[in-house]
Amino acid sequence: MNVLVFDIETVPDVAGGRRLFGLEGLDDNAAAEAMFNLRRQETGNDFLRHHLQRIVAISAVFRSRDQIAVWTLGDEQADEKTILEKFFHLIERYSPTLVSWNGSGFDLPVLHYRALVHGVASPRYWDQGHDDKNFKWNNYLSRYHDRHTDLMDLMALYNNRAFVPLDQMAALLGFPGKMGMSGAKVWDAFQQGDIKGIRDYCETDVLNTWLVYLRFQLIRGVIMDDGYQAELNMVKDYLRREARPHFTEFLQHWEGVTAESSEQSSAVKEG
Repeated sequence: MNVLVFDIETVPDVAGGRRLFGLEGLDDNAAAEAMFNLRRQETGNDFLRHHLQRIVAISAVFRSRDQIAVWTLGDEQADEKTILEKFFHLIERYSPTLVSWNGSGFDLPVLHYRALVHGVASPRYWDQGHDDKNFKWNNYLSRYHDRHTDLMDLMALYNNRAFVPLDQMAALLGFPGKMGMSGAKVWDAFQQGDIKGIRDYCETDVLNTWLVYLRFQLIRGVIMDDGYQAELNMVKDYLRREARPHFTEFLQHWEGVTAESSEQSSAVKEG
């Protein structure tokens, strides 16, 4: 089975903001600040509506057969339409199980609206049984079907009062969690031209999501202890082999947390 874990990073769609709110003549920074101010007046916070989020990175963990890969779609110069096309092409080609953390609440609605803006087609993704009868009973759009597993939504039993942040859940399980950046800092990083930093951060997020998903597969009995450890080792081997700086940092932090946890367990037993 093919599994595609995904995460997106976004910035304000300042071009759309200029069109919708009459912000012509303002530079990107001023236009974004005006959009934030309008949103604060409306809701008390500056989190923009989904359709006004422009995608600057989609990162993925792809698990297929006996292989795993972690990467960000497109190169650093890729525009939003190209990034979207690459994401939906993966679905058209492989029909993977999608896995996310808050994908139903954020990532997928943003992908939907931005695909609409750019006219990016994906018949497989949108199929609800018209082309493939199997998709009537298990498709990407239904909340309760497992072609897309939103781990945050599922673990909270679809109750937003029980939602938890990915980094906290990952840290509780002994995984690295957030490293160096957060979604709130992406706009600042983008303005500074740090596209690589955004992409690296997004990749560590999908790694955390994949590791949490493996633990979920363990508790639901899809994999046993030996299989779970084998999957963790596959991730570690991949990170060592790729040896990219943020992968190395992620692995070092992960192994450091594991070592600390083992020491604490030994101290408890000795006590």
